[in-house]
Amino acid sequence: MRIGLIAEQSKRELMQNFCLAYKLLLEKHKLYAPKGTARAVVAETGLEIESYLPEDMGGIIQINGQIERNELDAIIYFYTPRPAEDGVSDENNHLFFECVRLCDEYCIPVATNLACAEILIFGIHNGDLNWRL
Repeated sequence: MRIGLIAEQSKRELMQNFCLAYKLLLEKHKLYAPKGTARAVVAETGLEIESYLPEDMGGIIQINGQIERNELDAIIYFYTPRPAEDGVSDENNHLFFECVRLCDEYCIPVATNLACAEILIFGIHNGDLNWRL
């Protein structure tokens, strides 16, 4: 399976711990991530990850392009929910919601918290997403 990993700066340690805990499952799959997430995970786990531009320089947009081209089978996106200030959402919120919208449009499962990420990784391991192959 082709799995996209994205973690905002405040959630990198969570992504590192998740990937360390599930390293034996994740190493069987092709992993993709923006540069910041990739560096953090590789430093902690040694997993092989194809990295893109940093998150704030277009890395999430590159992941979104993979979604549109049906080149990803699952996304794990740890982010910090932030309310819009004065009715205007920030760029991180916009990128997050665009990624989730694309996952919904192209029927790609996306986990945005630890509990859902664990369910998703076990589903992948158990073959529940083999219909994507």
